Amino acid sequence: MTAPACALASEGTTDVTPASPPRRLSLRLRVSLVLTALAAAFVLTGAALWIRDARVAIAEEITAANRVASQWLTVSAQGTAAGDPAWTEARLIAHLNAVGRIRAHQLEVRNAGGKLLYQSPPSAYKAGRDAPGWFFDWLKPELPSLKLQAGTLTLSLQPDASRAVLDLWDDLTAAATRALLALAGLFLGCWFAIDRALKPLGTVMAALDRAGEGNFDTRLPVDGPIELAHLAEAFNSMALRLERAVAENVRLNHEQALARTVTERLEADRKAIARELHDELGQSITAVAALAGAIVQRSDNTPAIRQSAEVIRDVTSRMQGDVRALLTRLRPPRSGPQETLDDAVRSYLAAWSQRHTDVELNTELFAGPSPLPDDVTLTALRIVQESCTNVVRHAQASKTRIRLLREGDALTVEVSDNGRGIMPASGQAGFGLAGMRERVAELGGSLDISCPPAGGTRIRARLPIGLATDRTDDVLPSTEPDAS
Repeated sequence: MTAPACALASEGTTDVTPASPPRRLSLRLRVSLVLTALAAAFVLTGAALWIRDARVAIAEEITAANRVASQWLTVSAQGTAAGDPAWTEARLIAHLNAVGRIRAHQLEVRNAGGKLLYQSPPSAYKAGRDAPGWFFDWLKPELPSLKLQAGTLTLSLQPDASRAVLDLWDDLTAAATRALLALAGLFLGCWFAIDRALKPLGTVMAALDRAGEGNFDTRLPVDGPIELAHLAEAFNSMALRLERAVAENVRLNHEQALARTVTERLEADRKAIARELHDELGQSITAVAALAGAIVQRSDNTPAIRQSAEVIRDVTSRMQGDVRALLTRLRPPRSGPQETLDDAVRSYLAAWSQRHTDVELNTELFAGPSPLPDDVTLTALRIVQESCTNVVRHAQASKTRIRLLREGDALTVEVSDNGRGIMPASGQAGFGLAGMRERVAELGGSLDISCPPAGGTRIRARLPIGLATDRTDDVLPSTEPDAS
C-alpha cells in the first residue's frame, strides 16, 4: 500500500474506546454520607440559631453602653455650654483624656473649624485583629451616632461593635472546627459500623455466585440479625426450588429421551414387520393365488375342484387386500420433496374410504404448501390413522371429519365423528390413545379428547412446528405399500 493510501486508511479508521461504566457509590459510603449530612444540617441549624441570639445580645450590649455614654457626655456638654468654670473646654478635653477608651464606642472632639482636638484611643482587647468585613457588616447593630455641642466644641460618639463581633467570630470559628472534627468522627464511625454490619453480605454474594454457577445445594446460615436471617431464608427457599426444578428438568429430559428412543424403536419394528409381511407373507399369498389360478384352468372337467380353487383364489385376493391395509398402517405415506402433509393424509384417506364406504368422510386439509418436519408429519399421520381406526372399531359412526390447519408455528389436527362417543370405562381409552398422548407430549404439544354436546367424539391435537426436530432418518416409509 502506498503512503497516500495508508494515510487515507488511517483517516477512515476511528479508534472507539468503550466507555467505562460509571462508578457507583457503595452502600456504606451512601449511608455514612447521609448520616453525616443530617448531622451537619443539625449543626448548621444550631449555628444559625446561636448567631441570631448572639446578634441580639451584641445589639443589646452596644445599646446599653451607648445609653450610659450618651448620658455622661450630655451632662458634660451641658456644663461646658452653660459656662460652668468646672467644665471649661480645656478641662473637658483633659477629662476625656483621663477617661480614655469608652466601652464599645469611638469618641471625637472637634473645634468650630472642624479640627480634630481629641480622639478616644483604640481598644487594647485583641488589638490588631478584626472579624471579616462581611461578617461584621452582617452582625453589627444599626445604631446612630450621637453629636453634642459643648460650647464651640462638637462631640461625636460613634458605636463600635468590632470587639463584640470579633469575639463572636472567634467563638464561631472554634465551634466550627470542633463541629467539623465531630462530623469527621461521625462519618468514620458510621463507615466502620456499617462495614461491620454489612460484612455478612459477602457470604450472601458468594452464595449467589455459587448458585449462578449451578451449585443449587448452597445454603446460608439463618443466624445473625433478623433482616439477614430473612434474607438467608428467602435464598435457601429459592435455592431449594431451583434444585427441585433442575431435578425435574433432568427427569423430564430423561423421559423424553426414553420416549424418543422407544418411538424410534417402534418405527424400526414397524418397518421390519412391514418388510416381513411384504417379502414373506405377501409372496406366499401370491404363490397360493397363482396355484389356485392354475388349478382353475386345469379343472374344467371337475366342477368341485374348480369351485374350491376359485374359493381359494377369492380368499387369497381378500388376504392381499388385508395385507395392503396392514402395510398402509405400518408404513404410512412419506412426504417427498414435492409432497405436503395434506397430500400424504389425502392419499391415506383415499385408501381408507375405499375400504369403509359406509362412513361418510369430510376433509378440510390446510396444513400449508410447504413440507413440515418429519416428526410433525409422522405424529399427524398417526393421529389420523388411530382416530380413523377408532371410528370403525368403536364409534359406530356414519360421518367423520378430518381437519388440518396450520396457524403460525403450530399445526392443529382434529378428527370428529357422530358416533356414540368415547367411554373410557369400556376400555376404549387403550393403547391407541396412550400412543397419541406420548407422541404429542414428545413434541411439546397438547391433546384434547372430548365429547361435544351434539354427540360423537372429537380428538384435537395442537403440535408446535418450531419446537419439532426435523430428523433426516427414515422414520416415514415409502409412499406405495404393496403386498404383492
